[in-house]
Amino acid sequence: MPKIPPFWAAVLAFTLWTIPAGAAMSDKEKAELAPVVAGSKVTLEQGLVTSLKIKDGSKYFEVIVDQNSGEIAKAEPITGGDDLAEAKKQNDGMFRATRELREAVREAKHDNPGYNAVSVWSEMKDNHSVATVTLVKNSDWKTAVIDLTVYKPLLKQ
Repeated sequence: MPKIPPFWAAVLAFTLWTIPAGAAMSDKEKAELAPVVAGSKVTLEQGLVTSLKIKDGSKYFEVIVDQNSGEIAKAEPITGGDDLAEAKKQNDGMFRATRELREAVREAKHDNPGYNAVSVWSEMKDNHSVATVTLVKNSDWKTAVIDLTVYKPLLKQ
């Protein structure tokens, strides 16, 4: 397995945990998840930072962060199957990135005031590393695609 920088190993694992909130969710699942996200004390960005505590540059991890305490509730190596294939795909998606996934989440929220970020994952598109961020506000869901190879300073952080 190729050597993965510790930062990306932890971030990739956290994003794997968040992927189910993506476009493949049913309307019922979205309706059930929206109030949980709104009531969460921990943001996706905070969860990404917390996941950095899991450092091993040679492995991918599934990291689950408690939505109320912000502490790691579960951390397990990803050793095979579809989860490992998805982790490798996301790692490839960070190939040209010059920014972190949490910066993409921050930008998506900045561009969509009042929305909470539910998930983020990386992929390559047109030779650029991009992050796809899923956002929700009440029962309104949207997706933002952020180019991770372009630096965009935000006025307020």
